[in-house]
Amino acid sequence: MRLLGYTRVSTASQDAQLQLDALVDSGVQKRDVFADVTSGSRTAIERPGMKRLLDYVSGYTV
Repeated sequence: MRLLGYTRVSTASQDAQLQLDALVDSGVQKRDVFADVTSGSRTAIERPGMKRLLDYVSGYTV
């Protein structure tokens, strides 16, 4: 089974490294992590990284 992950920080001055480390420690490969640097006031579907993740998953077949 392939695991996917998602990280988000609000500003470019913040670092998602702790989130990335937790995902990798959980078995997600770095290439399978989608990321956003965007305000939390945007809905998930308005976030480019989340949209890419959802598009990827919706095109995935078992």
